[in-house]
Amino acid sequence: MTEPAAALLDVQGLVVEYGHGRELHRAVDDVSFRIPPGGSLAIVGESGSGKSTIARALVRLVRPATGSMTFDGVDLARLSPRELRPLRHRIQMVFQDPYGSLDPHLSAWQIVAEPLAVRGERSRQIRERRARELLDTVGLPASAVHRKPNEFSGGQRQRIGIARALAAEPDLLVCDEATSALDVSVQAQILEILSTLRRERGLTYLVISHNLGVVRAICDEVLVLRNGRIVEQGPAEDVLHHPRDEYTQRLRRSVLDPALITGRKPRDVVRHVAAARTAESVATA
Repeated sequence: MTEPAAALLDVQGLVVEYGHGRELHRAVDDVSFRIPPGGSLAIVGESGSGKSTIARALVRLVRPATGSMTFDGVDLARLSPRELRPLRHRIQMVFQDPYGSLDPHLSAWQIVAEPLAVRGERSRQIRERRARELLDTVGLPASAVHRKPNEFSGGQRQRIGIARALAAEPDLLVCDEATSALDVSVQAQILEILSTLRRERGLTYLVISHNLGVVRAICDEVLVLRNGRIVEQGPAEDVLHHPRDEYTQRLRRSVLDPALITGRKPRDVVRHVAAARTAESVATA
């Protein structure tokens, strides 16, 4: 019998609670999942289902009540802030609000270069050169590197956020509703970037989303969450095409899916983003 592949991230029995006494609320209740190196898992659910709480727990913005979060053999839940610090660069987040997560006073290259400075790179010249390379990787033109966040569109700001995350050289990228604030054509562009990065750099993804179109485009596995508990879990194709749970079936019917708007399946949307990207580059050049 073949041994299962070692997981980069292995979450077992995760419980996250807010409040105290009678006001105690269990936001995440006994959630378990594994993601192998280079794999991608989507956590799907309605607002308030606990999916973003899981993301915040992984980067220790909140601390679990019980359970383990083993990353590359180390249980993140048991580490002190000081012990966690050397691992932080290996787990990076791309946030829902691409404007609110960027410092409005810094230029694009300065924002991307911040993680390089944190990791000890003292040379401004090297930081700027590396930032320019990363911005080019996510499709922003050289003419844009000195602009500030308010001079970019939402999709361009999200590209800056992705470049900043890449600057830390992460192994795991946590995308918390990273495309939900964008229109459908721009969503497709961001999905294409994420797909390419995973293929070329071997990144591992945890994708938090309510959008099944996003899930279908970039994720291998899907975990469906309701009121903090798992109601369905399995390969993306099985869960999305043959959902067993009534809640998953309802999500499938009700969630905004790019495929329904464009008339193309999400994978086809990804294949057809080149023209949109070219048009955006021309507009910003």
